Amino acid sequence: MVRGNRRAATAAAVLLGFFVVMLDVTVVNVALGGIGADLRIGIGTLQWVVDAYTLVLAALLLAAGAACDRIGARRVYLIGLLGFGVLSFACAMAPTGGALVVARAVQGVGAAAVVPGSLTLLGAIHSDPAARARAIGLWGGAGGVAAAVGPILGGMLVTAVGWRSVFWINLPVIAVAVLLTVGAVDGTRGAAPRGLDLFGPGLSALGLAVGTWAVISAGEHGWGIPQLAAAAVGAGLLIGFVAVERRVPEPMLPPGLFAGRGFTVAVTVGFCLNVSFFGQLFVLSLFFQRTLGFDAWDAGLALAPQACSAVVAAPLGGRAAARFGAFPAMLTGLVLGAAGFAGTAFIGPGTAALIVSGVTFAAGFGMAFAMPAATAAAVSAVPDELAGTAGGVVNAARQTGSVVGVAVLGGVVAADASPSGFRVALLLAAGIFIAAATLVAAAARDPA
Repeated sequence: MVRGNRRAATAAAVLLGFFVVMLDVTVVNVALGGIGADLRIGIGTLQWVVDAYTLVLAALLLAAGAACDRIGARRVYLIGLLGFGVLSFACAMAPTGGALVVARAVQGVGAAAVVPGSLTLLGAIHSDPAARARAIGLWGGAGGVAAAVGPILGGMLVTAVGWRSVFWINLPVIAVAVLLTVGAVDGTRGAAPRGLDLFGPGLSALGLAVGTWAVISAGEHGWGIPQLAAAAVGAGLLIGFVAVERRVPEPMLPPGLFAGRGFTVAVTVGFCLNVSFFGQLFVLSLFFQRTLGFDAWDAGLALAPQACSAVVAAPLGGRAAARFGAFPAMLTGLVLGAAGFAGTAFIGPGTAALIVSGVTFAAGFGMAFAMPAATAAAVSAVPDELAGTAGGVVNAARQTGSVVGVAVLGGVVAADASPSGFRVALLLAAGIFIAAATLVAAAARDPA
């Protein structure tokens, strides 16, 4: 009984931490209107409020996973929780847009430690593979629930209290997670510490940051010499990252993973899913508030069907992948998502609420339906001893896609904030899904 209670407390501790980290990916979107008005900042800075967090999270996921092997998952998880809590306080107190962006970036460091730490700890308490799989499914479900709750909770908090409350709400949850972790979670440690590759991931993080700045800045000011130069430097740094990973003895991103077509396609799909979904979430949140005149609460309600669809679609997508294969499941989700995004592009002041709910639900459903299949395809395409690394690569690709999506689709709106600009951005999201679906269909015909 004591062992069972301890296991339950451990599960609660790690699920709470993962939940609040994933919540911060979506809850901020409906607060953007209030943040922009209060701090007097434009779309470019608002893009960085979202992207700074996701950029750092994406860049450090693999490094944090390696740190779990070196110093123990419990220690990494606790450090991540405490850092996330302190920076949530800093975000809530930010006096300027610049200060908020910096706080969000450092907050992403804590988030990057929490994600692999929580997954490792959850897996360690279950020796039975089936029980471990169910626990990991519950972990993934917590992320889906967080995505569903985010827009609704954010809209309620912003309307009732103000935008700073979306960061204050993190503190009591983090406090409970820390207390449970200290009191109930046993330490874990990898069998053999690996060498830590920091140079390669550093190049990738810097390259992605510089490239993101180029795209965001171009949306505000056009493609001038500074933007073109930054884009070239970013591309050079990313090429350098690939070169470094090919040469270091223990790379954070083993190039051999991409030898198989199935893994490459799955990672590409994961990237495209988040480019479109989180790019359109940013754009649609602003469209509802700035063009249609919704307050934060109404915007959250309008986005709720899209977010809530993940709770239904994710388990269905996993079952479809198991029964029919990962590629058919991915293709189905991508086609549904593309139709949903295309539908959102034609929302206007007179659009019936039922139609708005239908197209946003379809967009979210398609994304969530395809994601488990993409993860399953990636993991099944590599040897068992690389399954954890493969999962980490897919998650890193997804978070990178979120950064790119907000930068690119937000850049379209920054360049043209009229209804037509929003429409172009949303149609671009649909087009990315169609391109990914075409890739999956080709791979399904010729899987070699």
